[in-house]
Amino acid sequence: MLTLTLDGSRIHDIRGLYDELNRVFMVGEDWRLGQSLDALDDLLHGGYGALHGHDGARVVLSDHHRVREALGLETTREYLRAKLEQPGTFSATLFQERLDRLEAEGGPTYFETVLEIFAEHPRIELVLA
Repeated sequence: MLTLTLDGSRIHDIRGLYDELNRVFMVGEDWRLGQSLDALDDLLHGGYGALHGHDGARVVLSDHHRVREALGLETTREYLRAKLEQPGTFSATLFQERLDRLEAEGGPTYFETVLEIFAEHPRIELVLA
């Protein structure tokens, strides 16, 4: 089985997450993954980059505690507020509901959402190291 390692020490924010995903997954591609949860979901379906030609993969996220903190409450709050500043592009109601839930319940954070996306892809095993 293919094993890929995401270096958590490189991930300090959302941009850093996608930089690391591109470094590891987009080998041999002449384009890069955008900073989008939908793009992450598409990536995990395979068909290009490091996953091309593989039935599945094990993805090791090293230093995951650091990543959990980096993509935690404050980063998520900033992300959702930025989305709300672009109401013509995104669903303001959806992002306001997510922000309200984050403030009331503490989540889900961006990190937790990334974990949920990985969990939706049974052929991709995410190992938190």
